[in-house]
Amino acid sequence: MTWEWDYLIKILVALICGGILGAEREYTGKAAGFRTFTMVALGSCIFSIISLDVSQVAILKFNNELLRMDPGRIAAQVVVGIGFIGMGLIILQENKIKGLTTAAGLWFVAALGMAAGFGFYFLAILGTVSALIVLVGFRVLERHLDKRAEIARQKRVNDERND
Repeated sequence: MTWEWDYLIKILVALICGGILGAEREYTGKAAGFRTFTMVALGSCIFSIISLDVSQVAILKFNNELLRMDPGRIAAQVVVGIGFIGMGLIILQENKIKGLTTAAGLWFVAALGMAAGFGFYFLAILGTVSALIVLVGFRVLERHLDKRAEIARQKRVNDERND
């Protein structure tokens, strides 16, 4: 496979994975949505591609001499940078923390983009499906648990009144 096709597949996987999770965030009206999640996945993917290619070019250019080019170094900085962006999404409003799931989702979608960029397509797709289960499926479970907690709270209040 030529490098152009390799790049195309990596970028398409990152685009699709980031877009799917971004669409879910957009649909639920969150601060970071479709475009933000897709851009983070694409950017992380491209940083990963650059990391791999720079290390390979350096080895070829220096005739296999002992060279310390770690493709994980750029990837590590992507994780830190996305953490910084995610921090900006988290706010305290009316004694409640808001934006935590969106920030975690942004951090996660960067990992998906990196997985695609490093060529771990199955991991990126499996991660996307897993995140959808968490974001959509767990929301139903969370609502059920919240209702049960509210019923238990109401019962305690009624018991206290009756004492």
